[in-house]
Amino acid sequence: MGAMTYCITHHFHILPRVLSPSLPKPLPSLKTKPPPNDTVLRSRSSRKPARNGAVSVSASAGATITAAPAVETATKVGKRTDIKKILILGAGPIVIGQACEFDYSGTQACKALKEEGYEVILINSNPATIMTDPELADRTYITPMTPELVEQVLEAERPDALLPTMGGQTALNLAVALAESGALDKYGVELIGAKLDAIKKAEDRDLFKQAMKAIGIKTPPSGIGTTLRECNEIAKEIGEFPLIIRPAFTLGGTGGGIAYNREEFEEICKAGIAASLTNQVLIEKSLLGWKEYELEVMRDLADNVVIICSIENIDPMGVHTGDSITVAPAQTLTDKEYQRLRDYSIAIIREIGVECGGSNVQFAVNPVDGEVMVIEMNPRVSRSSALASKATGFPIAKMAAKLSVGYSLDQIPNDITKKTPASFEPSIDYVVTKIPRFAFEKFPGSQPILTTQMKSVGEAMAVGRNFQESFQKAVRSLEYGYSGWGCGQVKELNYDSEQLKYALRVPNPERIHAIYAAMKKGMEIDEIFNLSFIDKWYLEQLKELVDVENFLLSQNLSDLTNVDFYEVKKRGFSDKQIAFATKSTEKEVRRRRLSLGVTPAYKRVDTCAAEFEANTPYMYSSYDLECESAPTNRKKVLILGGGPNRIGQGIEFDYCCCHASFALQEAGYETIMVNSNPETVSTDYDTSDRLYFEPLTVEDIQNIIDLERPDGIIVQFGGQTPLKLSLPLQQYLDEHKPTCASGVGHVRIWGTSPDSIDAAENRERFNVMLYELKIEQPKGGIARSETDALAIAAEIGYPVVVRPSYVLGGRAMEIVYSDDKLVTYLETAVEVDPERPVLIDKYLSDAIEIDVDALADSHGNVVIGGIMEHIEQAGVHSGDSACSIPTRTVPSSCLETIRSWTEKLAKKLNVCGLMNCQYAITTSGEVFLLEANPRASRTVPFVSKAIGHPLAKYASLVMSGKSLHDIQFTKEVIPKYVSVKEAVLPFSKFPGTDVLLSPEMRSTGEVMGIDFMYNTAFAKAQIAAGQKLPLSGTVFLSLNDLTKPHLEKIAKAFVESGFQIVATSGTAHILEVAKIPVVRVLKMHEGRPHAGDLDRWFGSEKDGFGLQGSYRDNG
Repeated sequence: MGAMTYCITHHFHILPRVLSPSLPKPLPSLKTKPPPNDTVLRSRSSRKPARNGAVSVSASAGATITAAPAVETATKVGKRTDIKKILILGAGPIVIGQACEFDYSGTQACKALKEEGYEVILINSNPATIMTDPELADRTYITPMTPELVEQVLEAERPDALLPTMGGQTALNLAVALAESGALDKYGVELIGAKLDAIKKAEDRDLFKQAMKAIGIKTPPSGIGTTLRECNEIAKEIGEFPLIIRPAFTLGGTGGGIAYNREEFEEICKAGIAASLTNQVLIEKSLLGWKEYELEVMRDLADNVVIICSIENIDPMGVHTGDSITVAPAQTLTDKEYQRLRDYSIAIIREIGVECGGSNVQFAVNPVDGEVMVIEMNPRVSRSSALASKATGFPIAKMAAKLSVGYSLDQIPNDITKKTPASFEPSIDYVVTKIPRFAFEKFPGSQPILTTQMKSVGEAMAVGRNFQESFQKAVRSLEYGYSGWGCGQVKELNYDSEQLKYALRVPNPERIHAIYAAMKKGMEIDEIFNLSFIDKWYLEQLKELVDVENFLLSQNLSDLTNVDFYEVKKRGFSDKQIAFATKSTEKEVRRRRLSLGVTPAYKRVDTCAAEFEANTPYMYSSYDLECESAPTNRKKVLILGGGPNRIGQGIEFDYCCCHASFALQEAGYETIMVNSNPETVSTDYDTSDRLYFEPLTVEDIQNIIDLERPDGIIVQFGGQTPLKLSLPLQQYLDEHKPTCASGVGHVRIWGTSPDSIDAAENRERFNVMLYELKIEQPKGGIARSETDALAIAAEIGYPVVVRPSYVLGGRAMEIVYSDDKLVTYLETAVEVDPERPVLIDKYLSDAIEIDVDALADSHGNVVIGGIMEHIEQAGVHSGDSACSIPTRTVPSSCLETIRSWTEKLAKKLNVCGLMNCQYAITTSGEVFLLEANPRASRTVPFVSKAIGHPLAKYASLVMSGKSLHDIQFTKEVIPKYVSVKEAVLPFSKFPGTDVLLSPEMRSTGEVMGIDFMYNTAFAKAQIAAGQKLPLSGTVFLSLNDLTKPHLEKIAKAFVESGFQIVATSGTAHILEVAKIPVVRVLKMHEGRPHAGDLDRWFGSEKDGFGLQGSYRDNG
């Protein structure tokens, strides 16, 4: 495999709501509710090819629509030959509201356009993406996503066209800036996919409102404000709270919210105006309690328009769609209502002027009288587009890319059926449920309340033959410790009446479990509806699950029959849930179920409700009678993905899974991917040979193993999720010894053994190993009680680092400075007992932290992939710290020690594949090993891009039996240029949170800066992360006693660079003694003006945190 090269710039018919008639009859104690009489199956009528010409728009419920005129049918369509080179804008770092779904869309776009013979240039600052791999674009610029730097690429590359619709809001805003500055005209670059007028008309709140008025579609009563005074006047005109504030040209509802009073209103408006690209906010009357729907729409240059998917939010209006539980296709719309929304969507996409590509249109529907209002539209590929693509198997981004270069929908074949064109609207015979995953536990001080500003960090998707099955699978896919909905320990069962009503009334991440608790406590559906406004159809479906649970609680496992098992399993209940209810074990339930012949069937996602055969094996499980999987007898590998994104386990691990699939396909293996994340490239149907969209649980993986019988299983690339499965899966393989479908041996876990993984994570075993290898580590101990913890801390001395064992992302890790703080930590942050020990280590002050990624084969060869020097001191989680390759300040003797220890560890652990080690180097030059992880780390993509070698691909080949010599990677690569990785933090989404960095990871994404000079590479990384780098101004310095020895050096550097220093008395005194000019400012308790006023003096940051938060924590 050759090395990589990069450019360095100086820059988605409704499913019947009854059970399948082919399945066993319902349990005697259960009742099923039929669908409303006016609900019909939307089948062939909705799958007619789209026709061009004017749409026939129905006028119902008093609405009159003036349809936008259709374009002339004589419009020339077909692949454009007047453009040769296309520039694609990526989305930059992973942030809340803009995650790895844009890596998926960008990757599809790059492949689609190259497939058509176009030269593709890509700009993105995110090294953890598949789209920035050299195989995707012809040239890739890893550079900050700013107008100035993108213009430099335009000047150098001179592309014919710019495609801005694949990179989220970031790319769209960049395209607007480049067009308005004249840069596109200057270099003769055409916007494709969405024209400037269409972007503005959709994104500018005022223009969109006028456009909707012109075609007779209602929008909520609202007004546009650009100043606080204008906003207050609009609020007065609307006349009542609550009010919704929506900034223009922003992502994930950034800067917006729901205001219930004047004070909240002004605060949100200020933030919204600051966050908006055009300093513009829409203030609109609240539609809280209305139902929310989305439609994914595509249009081509011949004016063919198709609806890909309808999506229904279970949570009513008032919760951002990214934070809502959503279902596809919509379940509570009648056919008449659906056709109305369909007609509206077609009229809207025409009026806005999206000529070729996809758009997302969001509607609010009054559940009382059916009144419809349009909320907004996105004239680009969106988060919902990725969900709709995975839900239907219709690759929206790929199709949008081809439409942008002139193709019409009827000219593009359907990849899955190979028989139908893209102009056939998808029709599905299953239900998809998406549930978001949150990280409020990472941000204490912020309220876990859901509003119009998105706060989720990831999502899980599940597919089932009915809503109940789909929903239960989605709940366990979240990996929150639930095995499904109910039949387990649910904390909300301990709530009193008022707590429960609050949890139902106020949108929050746990509301769905509060519904379970309320039903278990006997609360009626009407009362739950009146509190939550969640549609009664969904509540009735959930109540039936409670009825099934109550049936199971009345049974012994031995009493359950084949019919019982099928009835329970087709409603999505896991073996673990059945075990909980029948007071048995998961193994016993599995044994009983299999003895009765109850096994899952695997169905194919085919876009056409089984009318045509699916050529692509994209599958989901269901307890149906016919299995469509058709496994092969080829040599094959099962790759376990990482599940939903979360802080500490994100796109970096999906990157590794994708690389494993690509490499092993090239090596002749059939690759099988299992994952539950709809955002990712790994769940694209063409990333692997076979895709199972399933929860990552022992039961679900065992079922796939029994069906596929792969040669190998890879658990090393998906982060902590598959690692937690490795021991029980190994026990299952040892007990059953399934033979491979290829006929060669037994199924086994590839790579580093589960026992070696446990040896590295089990502190006692690890300590013994390090002692034998004579590898130094900080003094520490393992506490199984509060008494143990206090004794260990007394022995090694404060400060200490405390954390639970077996965690990822530094979960619940803290630096503690006293006995009182340690006791508080043990009482509030973790539960310490013999089964859940807490690790306590000496905190190394003033140490430099080092990250090492290494690769080892089964022959004992070890090669260092990259050594990274952290820029922040030890104590900041490696995922939140900036780092550089190569190192800058580490003595060569320390580097040799690190290399030697890494090699020793890899050999002792019998690592086969990747390993990550973290070290600390003290000011006296002592080296200590902090931890070792024999798996892929989140730094693998960054290191791979920095050194030009795909480490995850190499690791997968090594696990297949090849040596490092075979793949020609035999020595450490020291690049001739500098690469800097910087973290991107989401504090602006969580006001009230301590913004100081700590051992607990809180970043959502990363960026990369590359240059021949360290300073420039660092500056690029900061700019790419959204940090302003002023060349002059005022600096507030406030240091605690531990860091004051460094004060003089820091202050002098600022003064010499032209900055003014401001400090409180203690810090100011030290500076004055050192004869460094300083302006004194009062502490917050001493009077005003004080340090907390500084952001008012010099201008507050858009992200809403800064001096006040920092000052509070630094004293």
